[in-house]
Formats: sequence, C-alpha cells, structure tokens
Amino acid sequence: MLATARGDLSAFGQLVSRHQTSAWNAAYRFLGNAADAEDVAQEAFLRILDSAHRYRPTAGFRTYLYRIVSRLCFDVARRRRVRQHQPLPDLAANGPSPEGVALLDERAAIVREALDGLPPAQKMAVILRYYEDLGYREMAAVLNATEKGAERLLARARANLEDRLGGLLE
Repeated sequence: MLATARGDLSAFGQLVSRHQTSAWNAAYRFLGNAADAEDVAQEAFLRILDSAHRYRPTAGFRTYLYRIVSRLCFDVARRRRVRQHQPLPDLAANGPSPEGVALLDERAAIVREALDGLPPAQKMAVILRYYEDLGYREMAAVLNATEKGAERLLARARANLEDRLGGLLE
C-alpha cells in the first residue's frame, strides 16, 4: 500500500488481485446480491486508490479494506433493503444428493433470513468473525469499536441468532 501511495500502480494491482475475492465475499455475505457485492468491492478499491496518499499503516491492510467494505455495505443496506439471496453456484462434481442439496439450500435460506434480520453492525460482526475469520482486534478496528465492544456486539448477534434459529440448532 505504501508503494501504491508513491504512485506504483503495479503494487495496487497486486493488492487488488490478492484481496478482491475477500472484499467481494464479505460484501456478498452482507448484501446477499452478487451485483451489489461487485459494486461494493470495486468502489472499495477505487476509494483505496483515491486516498492512497493519506494511508498510514496503523493497522493491517486487510483491516483497512474491511473497514471500507463494511461502510459501503452499510450505505447500500440503508439505500436498498436487499433481502434476496442468490446462492453461490455449486461447482462440486460429485457433491451431495439432490435431497441433501435441497436440505442445505433450505438451511442456508433460513440462516440468511436470520442474518438479514440482525441490525447491520451485528450482521457485519458475524460475517467478519465467522466468514472472514477476523480476530476481535481486527473486528474492532473495522467496526470502529473497542475489542470488548466487538466481543459484546458478536455476543448479542449470537444471542439473536440463537433466538431465531433455535429449532434449526436442535
């Protein structure tokens, strides 16, 4: 990122190729729409390029990226109440049976609905922790909270999900 700030566009290209999938995945999991996720990921990298000269390495680049992605996701969610989930294509050649796929799809839809019912900050906390595998320190930096605040946010999200998914968990 420091090389990008000095005008090295090939360094920026490396950042994009290394992190674009993660940015898209986080946005997709939050928004549930592939096109919106693509827009958010592209916008995040455009903002990173535009503000490269102001970048200070106080946190890891990944944390910086997720902070931008999460803010953009919150903005999209405020503008559009996206509730439709487009499942990722199943690329496994010899995967589960059709009944198994149907059961997995049904469960995924129930979990998606439960996630969509969470307040935006709780939803992003779940995505960052369980889908993007961020630690509490990174989550706190992304969500502009303390580590303890990130833990509490995730605990509230888990409690809400447990209430919504109680039957599924049993």
